[in-house]
Amino acid sequence: MHASIILKILGTLLMLFSVLANFLPLLVSLTYQDGMHFSFLSSTIIIFSIGGLLFIITRSKSGRDLGTRDGFLIVTLFWTVLGIAGCLPFLFSSALDLSITDAVFESVSGLTTTGATVISGLDNLPKSLLFYRQQLQWLGGMGIIVLAISLLPMLGIGGMQLYRAESPGPIKDNKLLPRLAETAKALWYIYLALTILCAVSYWIAGMDLFDAISHSFATIAIGGFSTYDQSIGHFENPAIEAVAVVFMFIAGVNFAMHFTAWQTRSIRHYLRDPEFLFYSFILLIVSVITISVLYFSEIYLNLFDVTIKGVFQVISFATTTGFTTADFNAWPLFLPYLLLYAAIIGACAGSTGGGMKAIRILLIFKQGFREVQRLIHPKAVIPVKLGRNPVPDRIIESVWGFFAVYVMAFLVMLLALLATGLDIITAFSAVGACINNLGPGLAEVSETYGTLPTEAKWILCVAMLLGRLEVFTLLVLFTPMFWRR
Repeated sequence: MHASIILKILGTLLMLFSVLANFLPLLVSLTYQDGMHFSFLSSTIIIFSIGGLLFIITRSKSGRDLGTRDGFLIVTLFWTVLGIAGCLPFLFSSALDLSITDAVFESVSGLTTTGATVISGLDNLPKSLLFYRQQLQWLGGMGIIVLAISLLPMLGIGGMQLYRAESPGPIKDNKLLPRLAETAKALWYIYLALTILCAVSYWIAGMDLFDAISHSFATIAIGGFSTYDQSIGHFENPAIEAVAVVFMFIAGVNFAMHFTAWQTRSIRHYLRDPEFLFYSFILLIVSVITISVLYFSEIYLNLFDVTIKGVFQVISFATTTGFTTADFNAWPLFLPYLLLYAAIIGACAGSTGGGMKAIRILLIFKQGFREVQRLIHPKAVIPVKLGRNPVPDRIIESVWGFFAVYVMAFLVMLLALLATGLDIITAFSAVGACINNLGPGLAEVSETYGTLPTEAKWILCVAMLLGRLEVFTLLVLFTPMFWRR
């Protein structure tokens, strides 16, 4: 491994983060005169100084391409270090009284786009601090590393291994454009364009400009943080809920599909993509079931309320966004668990969403069906196909490997939470919500994670990182083979 280059990249990313994360909240603080400017200025200086020091002591190191191990280590270190560095404004704020554990939890939750919060009383917090929380999710959504990849050529450092370690999904080698830096820029242009379009739509639907921008950050990042304790439900506006549903759905689709649509000025490829069709099918089926159960349970007075509340929660949970407009804990117990299982499936690979990813679940179904066919025709050669294209067995194996490790990690963390004294419903839903980067859970964690024991919060921080890094990227660091030369 190239330790000096790893430190150089880490220093560069820290300097970049110090400016991107704190500059706009600092301007918001000065605009609203909320007294938070010192917190953001101090955070900028501290993080930039640490990153600058790492860069200076390794500035002469360049020209060597990164290996696979380097990419895994940088990505894991980056998200871990940023989770700690991002907590500084929360610690420095006089408006909050958070422990280091709570501040780190909030920061990690934001950057991993989980949306689980330990803070209550959001309605009364300074505007700049609320904006900072939202912006953390936006930066973490597409991955600030993808943005930094466009800077790596200037440092004489290749970034393909970094891109592979950061990108979600079972197929990591697809580039939208021949040059990796161009791919990173294209992804960010699409990400930024969708954010602007979402913010404008929220504003037209009835939000003020601050809330529109703040919630567009969380929507496109599929984060789930809000500037209000009641989340999107605070507005009690069906038009705003409809805007959120549309953009949550869009953000849950593979961004490569959006890039192709922009290049070809056509949407036909969406209708030919197996993952998109499966993703849409899951959302449709779960929505129909949820609406039916709510309607016959007579929880809401009319069909319109049943439909808007039901569809919103399904899209929010299934894409792992985590916005809420209703007290889903009061729904028939079948529905909250159905929504949680939908979050386990998650959004599409290459999106800002969490979960196992729809493509993996689709391949598991297809492989299971192939095994049933083999019982009937043991000697038959039956390929697994996505559309008309056969899927290599190596990818099928990696999907099953991911599923096995995911389940084992889930069970280990579930047992660890139970050992801290949590009840089974709280523990199960908390692990499910955090490892799938969803946010809200059931029972004690339906609104806030602030009441959990300190040990449970650190366990869930690991769960959030596991979900954001897709399990293998983090766990590979704990294997002896990774550290052998």
